[in-house]
Amino acid sequence: MSVECYVVVHNIAKRHNVGTLARSATAFGVSELILVGRRDFNAFGSHGSTSHVSFRHFHSLSDARQFLKDKDCDICGVEITDTAVAVNQHPFKKSTAFLLGNEGTGLSAKECEICDFFVYIPQYGCGTASLNVTVAASIVLHHFGVWAGFPERTREGSKFVVAERPVKQVRQSFCAETADTIVEERKYRRENASNGFFDETGVNNSASNLLDALFGDD
Repeated sequence: MSVECYVVVHNIAKRHNVGTLARSATAFGVSELILVGRRDFNAFGSHGSTSHVSFRHFHSLSDARQFLKDKDCDICGVEITDTAVAVNQHPFKKSTAFLLGNEGTGLSAKECEICDFFVYIPQYGCGTASLNVTVAASIVLHHFGVWAGFPERTREGSKFVVAERPVKQVRQSFCAETADTIVEERKYRRENASNGFFDETGVNNSASNLLDALFGDD
């Protein structure tokens, strides 16, 4: 059975985190990074890794869920819930997409609704209530790679060997577009003009402030 791994990122606020997520994604064998909501991001921190991982964009969580279900893929929320299992117990069964919440509020109710199960990362020190989202992603993805039996990358000296960059590359800070997605995005821009999800100015509106809490650094 071929097993694949995905990471779902919903309505990015601090978009530079996607670059770091892409770096972890390439290190741990992620097939695709799925952006839901905003399609633009900052590749800072990726160290060129955005050229080695595929990006896919959806306007809604339900669309992303349908895509993953068509691939017979479980959706795993990384969150401390009553039913969450410690990630080091490897409660995986097949291809899995990981959805991570922010440190302040965690996964929203809407995000939890699309999850099939939840894992959490055990902590052994008493100095922090949560981990940075990119750190949490790295830990969870590493555990999944161990469970899936992904082959270890070849090493050379003190580094792992990096593959040659693909000949064809898309713009690294924007999910690739098609004619259909352009039409769909224009529709969503009109429908969501008042909620700030597509506001590039980031100036003094409550929706943008709410999004700033997602995928924060603290």
